[in-house]
Amino acid sequence: MGRVCPAPCEDGCNRNQVEDHVGINSVEQFIGDYGLDKKLTFDDIGADTGKKIAIIGGGPAGLAAAYQLRRKGHAVTLFDEREELGGMMRYGIPGYRTPRDVLDGEIKRIVDMGVETRMKTKVGVDVKIEDMEKEYDAILWALGAQSGRPLPVEGAEAPNCLTGVDFLAAFNEGRLKLVSEKVLVIGGGDTSIDVASVARRLGHITEIRDKDRPENIVLGHTAHDVAASATRQGAKVILMSRSPVEKMNAAEHEIKDALREGVEVRGRLNPVAVIRAADGRATALRVQELEEDGKTPIEGSEFDIEADLIVSAIGQTGDMQGLEGFANERNLMDADQHYQVPGKPGHFVAGDIVRPHLLTTAIGQASIAVESIDHYLKHEDLKKRPKVDKHHFDLLAKLRETGLEPGQFDVEERGDMRGTASSDWAVHNYEDRSKHEIVPSTKLFLGHFPYTDRVKRTEDVPSSAEVLGHFQERMQGLNTEQAQEEAKRCMSCGLCFECDNCVIYCPQDAIFRVKKGQNTMGRYVDTDYAKCVGCHICADVCPTGYIDMAMGE
Repeated sequence: MGRVCPAPCEDGCNRNQVEDHVGINSVEQFIGDYGLDKKLTFDDIGADTGKKIAIIGGGPAGLAAAYQLRRKGHAVTLFDEREELGGMMRYGIPGYRTPRDVLDGEIKRIVDMGVETRMKTKVGVDVKIEDMEKEYDAILWALGAQSGRPLPVEGAEAPNCLTGVDFLAAFNEGRLKLVSEKVLVIGGGDTSIDVASVARRLGHITEIRDKDRPENIVLGHTAHDVAASATRQGAKVILMSRSPVEKMNAAEHEIKDALREGVEVRGRLNPVAVIRAADGRATALRVQELEEDGKTPIEGSEFDIEADLIVSAIGQTGDMQGLEGFANERNLMDADQHYQVPGKPGHFVAGDIVRPHLLTTAIGQASIAVESIDHYLKHEDLKKRPKVDKHHFDLLAKLRETGLEPGQFDVEERGDMRGTASSDWAVHNYEDRSKHEIVPSTKLFLGHFPYTDRVKRTEDVPSSAEVLGHFQERMQGLNTEQAQEEAKRCMSCGLCFECDNCVIYCPQDAIFRVKKGQNTMGRYVDTDYAKCVGCHICADVCPTGYIDMAMGE
């Protein structure tokens, strides 16, 4: 995710109030690459529960769920209809954005946790759902949205009108090596950017046989001859969107990259009809200009854009063949707040098959679905979920990890002991505020943080003259020193980062450092409440908003 997530979290980073957000994605990429380079493995596998779960779909949601289930000790069998795991990460996103060696390494670490895989198996067709229900204690549907939406206009049934999903799958499978001379992509999201960028990289050849036309390759009729692509030339690629360019759904830097690579990006255009030749092939797309709102047509503004390949990247839906009983009116699957399939006990769902969105969203949904599966298997009631799901630092787990677990409290032996200041069975002076609230910048002491430039990754984005045949990874990661420098810019909102301000500025010397050997991450200072007078100075000078005197406003 450090490579492809558009990182909406960075927009909400409090560091933006100082100068610029922390490069969460760049640090994430470094950590992931470090783990692969050092051959780190996932060894936090839970004790065997004797329960078996089937996961249908080996994309980001299915793989994330497999990881989480193995951590809880449940056996996992992962079914996928393709030859390799990865889902849209492998068959939808080009390799210059998700390098295949990185993807393979990440997947291997999950499979090595003891995940059984059954590839080239389509559940509902090759395997009956009834048989799955008998063999497994729960089923998680993580099918993804593998079908693209065709253009909903007259003439869109032309053979050279394709969907973005099919186009990218043919490219990522290695079958598509050339496009046509004039390519028109309709969309505005990240998928449309990928289609346009791939088309620019592939290029076209002047003389092409009918069987080698891109649509015949994409539809699986044949495959391109590698030798034929040696004489390719740059293709003219236009990306059009109903939205104004500045309001397109694609990430801003992706749009800028596409423009640098020679893609012509045009906004406020609405497809009206596909213009077809006598042989039925599309020769142009008739479009109509829209007002600034991207919705209202401008009367008399219709014109034609010539194209010999039209690719629709306007949305995705599910392939529900054999699963018709689970499909909703959008050909996706419904989910409740716990990611259970309504009316189908033991069935759970996560990822794009619920609602096509970010890969990160699919991974997060999988984590929630696994919690629900775990409760279901234990016959526990499901509690109301928080408004925003997030993972938290767990001090108690950290204390156990470092051999500093609190002592045992025996009420019969100790009686009703309300004072805890000198006891070893309580965790003193600690509250993870970020677990209970979003700590805004107004709660921080921003004056503590000096202006520090963000350490940015470099990108190998080819120019329009260099893009033909350029398939190297675009995003160049940080080195160790850069990653550490960037991570230090994090303000640890709501958590203690051991700055000593409270110790230094307390006029009563009531706050002191925990004795060496007893401190650990999250337990750095303690308070002598006999000395504390509640002056609030420690809270005022706490950079992160960690200290809250609970005295109201």
